[in-house]
Amino acid sequence: MNLGIETETLEFKKSTGELKEAMNSISAILNKHQQGEIYFGVKPDGTVIGQVVTEESLREVSQKIKNSIEPKIYPEVKKVVMDGRDCIYVKFEGSQTPYFAFGVAKIRVADEDLTMSPQELADYIRKGDKEENRWENLVSNKFVDDVDEELLKKYTNQAHDVGRIAIEYTDKRTVLNQLELSEGNNLINAGKVLFADDLIQDIQMAIFATNERLTFNDIQRHHGPVLKLVDIAENYIKSNIHWRVEFTGTLQRTEIPEIPVDAIREALLNSFCHKDYATGQSNEVAIYKNRIEIYNPGSFPEGFEPQDFIDRPERPIRRNPKIARILYYSKDIESFGTGLKRIADACEKARVRYEFKKLKSGFVVCFYRSGKSEDESTDKIEKSTDKVRINTDKLNFSQKKVIEFILDNGKVTNKDVQQLLGVKDSRALKILKELVEKDVVVKQGKLKGSYYTIKKYE
Repeated sequence: MNLGIETETLEFKKSTGELKEAMNSISAILNKHQQGEIYFGVKPDGTVIGQVVTEESLREVSQKIKNSIEPKIYPEVKKVVMDGRDCIYVKFEGSQTPYFAFGVAKIRVADEDLTMSPQELADYIRKGDKEENRWENLVSNKFVDDVDEELLKKYTNQAHDVGRIAIEYTDKRTVLNQLELSEGNNLINAGKVLFADDLIQDIQMAIFATNERLTFNDIQRHHGPVLKLVDIAENYIKSNIHWRVEFTGTLQRTEIPEIPVDAIREALLNSFCHKDYATGQSNEVAIYKNRIEIYNPGSFPEGFEPQDFIDRPERPIRRNPKIARILYYSKDIESFGTGLKRIADACEKARVRYEFKKLKSGFVVCFYRSGKSEDESTDKIEKSTDKVRINTDKLNFSQKKVIEFILDNGKVTNKDVQQLLGVKDSRALKILKELVEKDVVVKQGKLKGSYYTIKKYE
């Protein structure tokens, strides 16, 4: 059996003994075409000779790709039988160019893998930075006919009603063209993400039995248009958190969630808006006994900390500006670059502890669930000695937790606050400064030996 000749997207290797050479081919093919295939057990002329295929050999190929190719890709690696002979088939794709194998960037020319010169690499990167070369602007594998028309109609009407677009719904083809989400009969990736179904737009949700990622009580996975996935995930969280009831002066009652719904939805929208869709990883919602985590497979902007976008007006850094713009039109996101501040403000108002976690593989928004109640903390503070005068009405949840810690331990340091609230050094310092300004605590000592105590009156 003969598979023909090698091409710019197809490579043959006689066996897994040529794994290093295969990594160079993967890098080269990705940098030229963003997708390709490799067969192990096939001679360069296309003749199938086969090779020994075991679970170990399949794992060896998978691990080699994982450890050798940067940025990471997630290929399909499987055993195939051709002409009665076992071979290994690898299908791979990725749009985070340039790709490097062992720290070197290659480019595919015919069936050769050529090393890029420093100037070629610099020119390549500049070309990739252009707006039209972003992943969200590339033509997708979905068509206008694949669009969920009811969802598109609902979106268009909403965006028109809030006054952010003048477009009125007519038909799919016209509206998608007006929104610049299609090219001919094809959707661009941004259009696919927002209004069509594809496996790369998915979310995995689970409820864990404890505070660790071990035993789960429920697990679900959904894929589809992002706007639908946000609704699904929001409802899942709302159905699995605690709600308390407050009665007003009338017979009406108000249901209050342990985590503000506005913050939940904002975190979910940000999760999909800033996702790195090229990685093939899923968005995640993890509900633990003590917290809820919303994971986004997209690294946080290099050189920035989450607090930078809360404390001061930094310019927005958007991985997917077109997707963000479409969500802005419908007022699903209120304005660019304010998502983290809106989450922080909603949690502070509701006196809910939160945390932003930067991971190597993505970004997590963490909401801590009710442990000791706000009322219990308030009671403890108000029952302190007569020499301590604290107006709890002027304190937010984080500040009350710090005061409670001091009452239990006699003092608190910046590091104590970081560990207590799960915040960075700058945020801990800001909380302590606010308490000093409120005339509640006083700073003792200097520099690294400084600590804070409750202000007392004689």
